[in-house]
Amino acid sequence: MADASVIRIKPNYFIHVLDNNTNVTRVELGPRTLTRQDHEKVVLGPDPMIMVPPRHYCIIANPVVRDDDGTPISDDHGQYKLRHGDEEIRFEQDPFPLYPGEKLLGKVAPLQVVATNSALRLRAIRDFEDADKVKRVAGDEWLCEGPGTYKPRVEVQVVEITKATIIKPNQALRLRARKACLDRQGRERKAGEEWLVRQSGAYLPGVDEEVVETVNSYVLTDKKALHLKAVKTFTDELGKERKAGEEWLVRQSGAYLPGVDEEVVETVNSYVLTDKKALHLKAVKTFTDELGKERKAGEEWPITANEAETHIPDVYEQVVGEVKITTLNNRQYCVVLDPIDEKTGKPQLGKKQLRKGEVNFFLRPGEALENNIQSVYVLAEEEALLLRAKESFKSGDKVHEPGDRWMVYGPTDFVPPVQVEVVEKRKAIPLDENEGIYVRDIQSGKVRMVCGQSYMLKSNEELWSKDLPRAVEELLQKDRADSGDSFDNEGRDKTRVVTYRAPHNSAVQIYDYKEKKSRVVFGPELIMLGPDEHFTVISLSGDKPKKPHVVKTLGLSLGPDFMTDIVTVETSDHARLSLKLSYNWHFEVNKDSPEDGAKIFQVPDFVGDSCKAIASRVRGAVASVSFDSFHKHSARIIRQAVFGADARQNRFAFTSNNLVITNIDIQSVEPVDQRTRDSLQKSVQLAIEITTKSQEAAARHEAERLEQEARGRLERQKINDEAEAEKSRQELLSLQAQSAAVESTGQAKAEAKARAEAAQIEGEASVRQAQLRAEASKIKSEAELIQLKQKQEAEIDHQRKVDELDLARARELAGIDSAKFKATVTSIGAETIKAIAQAGPEMQAKMLQGLGLKGFMITDGNSPINLFNTAQGFLGGVNPSDI
Repeated sequence: MADASVIRIKPNYFIHVLDNNTNVTRVELGPRTLTRQDHEKVVLGPDPMIMVPPRHYCIIANPVVRDDDGTPISDDHGQYKLRHGDEEIRFEQDPFPLYPGEKLLGKVAPLQVVATNSALRLRAIRDFEDADKVKRVAGDEWLCEGPGTYKPRVEVQVVEITKATIIKPNQALRLRARKACLDRQGRERKAGEEWLVRQSGAYLPGVDEEVVETVNSYVLTDKKALHLKAVKTFTDELGKERKAGEEWLVRQSGAYLPGVDEEVVETVNSYVLTDKKALHLKAVKTFTDELGKERKAGEEWPITANEAETHIPDVYEQVVGEVKITTLNNRQYCVVLDPIDEKTGKPQLGKKQLRKGEVNFFLRPGEALENNIQSVYVLAEEEALLLRAKESFKSGDKVHEPGDRWMVYGPTDFVPPVQVEVVEKRKAIPLDENEGIYVRDIQSGKVRMVCGQSYMLKSNEELWSKDLPRAVEELLQKDRADSGDSFDNEGRDKTRVVTYRAPHNSAVQIYDYKEKKSRVVFGPELIMLGPDEHFTVISLSGDKPKKPHVVKTLGLSLGPDFMTDIVTVETSDHARLSLKLSYNWHFEVNKDSPEDGAKIFQVPDFVGDSCKAIASRVRGAVASVSFDSFHKHSARIIRQAVFGADARQNRFAFTSNNLVITNIDIQSVEPVDQRTRDSLQKSVQLAIEITTKSQEAAARHEAERLEQEARGRLERQKINDEAEAEKSRQELLSLQAQSAAVESTGQAKAEAKARAEAAQIEGEASVRQAQLRAEASKIKSEAELIQLKQKQEAEIDHQRKVDELDLARARELAGIDSAKFKATVTSIGAETIKAIAQAGPEMQAKMLQGLGLKGFMITDGNSPINLFNTAQGFLGGVNPSDI
């Protein structure tokens, strides 16, 4: 477009044309067709003109300078003058172009509407005089209140939109003056001053007013008051002067709005006092309460329902807490510490007071309950209380000194006095014949065992705990677990008599440390330990080979049983062998003889000692023979070493503890030395290898024999197959010759037969084709006939339906016409029709009479006239018989 010679400018469009000779840009407005000169250049456009609709505005930067008539001013060269760096706001007007240098800032925007109860906070950014002849200085602020439309100015800046605050009933608006000003009521306000606006409705703060907060009123009732504090010295709404820091209560019911200089400390609720609730108060400083009584600082007192139903604590009254009524029934009691003296009203420090039910009371300040409310001790027949005197007192005729202990037996109920302490409540302990307890006399220190009865401890007795070694505890617990007895995870009850079930054919040794005697109990038997008795723990060797202190037990098995040990021996030729031997053993003891019973426990570890003794004998016997001899006669050598030379005697007795070995079983013999073990392994491997090779040779010989037999059978089969193949080849040649002969004769026959069959097929095909053509022609003619017949039937049917429709239409039209005629006749009436019929002849008669004519006839000469009828008409219908 810039290079085009002819530029067509549409209506409401403009362009900027630069004259390169004068370097001046001019504006061309449309509608117009501009022929551009060679020295001219289009630098802008065609662009649409700026259109500002009603209630809109736009901002133009670098506006053109205009005269009083609004005409742009240009310099001597024809260049338009601009106000550079300035802006101009243009409102509703005709479309206008942008002159060279002007710019549109933003878009055309609607004017800002200021709603009701809102305002625009405006600030002058340079000095000017507004439309009301008010001079504004840069920095001045004012409000443009609604409702209305704000027209912007380049000298004014919109700071913010201020909305009115709705003040509801029982609300106020707290305002602060930004600087010295007049409020909306015309009062002078100093900078920083705060005040309340209490009128309900919408309030729009002034330009120099700042909303601090919305203050809600406090609703006060007869059970709620307001605790206020003066921030500074002022006079309240009631006209009373308040000093800075002074505190007071507002008790009047209704809504109360605190003043600006009043600080709400808290809302004080009243306490509702009932028959079961009182109030514990404390004076913060000396003052006079509502009842007119002077209270000292730190004084405490109760307020009950007898004095007031509700109480609002004063400013200098501190609520320590709510005191609930203490209620005791006839099965309860309590002990009050530091009770208040009824005469002096002061607490009796260090004293106690017993109160039994039924009673209701409030604890007064300083009083407290010892162990809260307690129930009366109700003792059954098998129960008792152990009592101890804390101070000297007299019970009946008996005087109890401090520390005395005595029992109160049931059945009864008991309330302990304040001088008595209940040590514990005891019950009678039921004991079976196999159960017992340890009882200790606290005066003499003697411990005894009580079994098989229901026993109640006396005042000078207590249960005694019997401690056992840890090993014994573990063995007893293991014994209970193996026997399936239930026991507590915490262990046994140490006050109960220790019991142990000695298994069958076993012996248990028990030692009494007080009597320094031991006794042996043979199983099966239930053992009950006395206070000074303890089990003898038996520690035996175990594992293979035997190791000391592996097996721990309380009961010693008497056998018969067996034990296994591994013994290392060395032959005369220094071959070391490991022997695994098993021994059958038992104890020979007379259970009726205490000496025999004690004798079996004289050897602490009979397993280890017996295994060592037997092993020494075996090692001595094996050391005197060679390896080969021992390998051949190991059982005999070991038996002779243990039982002696007499092979019939299978008995080896230990006289120290009556242990008898009755049999020896040799379970395994293994070399200990690695070289011996390797030699034995090599010999065994060599024997296995020789056996394997002999078996391999026999198998190889058998395989070769079978292979030769199979090869012979294969050769014979091959010869037979070749003979059969030769016979088959001869038969094949004869068959091939016969086939060639058959082939030569059969080909000619086949060709002749094929030609004959082809001719026959062709003839049959022609006949079949003619038949099919005839059938097709027949089918076609039949189809055409059927189609013609159906067409005729359809036409007949169509014509019949058309006729029926025409007939129905004519019938309906006739009905309609008859109905119409009938309706017309009915509506006109018979008399009217008669009058119409008579009106024509009568009119004609009158016309003829007026003209003096008796009759007339008018014709155009083209239509024939029936004179016969005319004559008849002239005669007026005269009857011929009358002539």
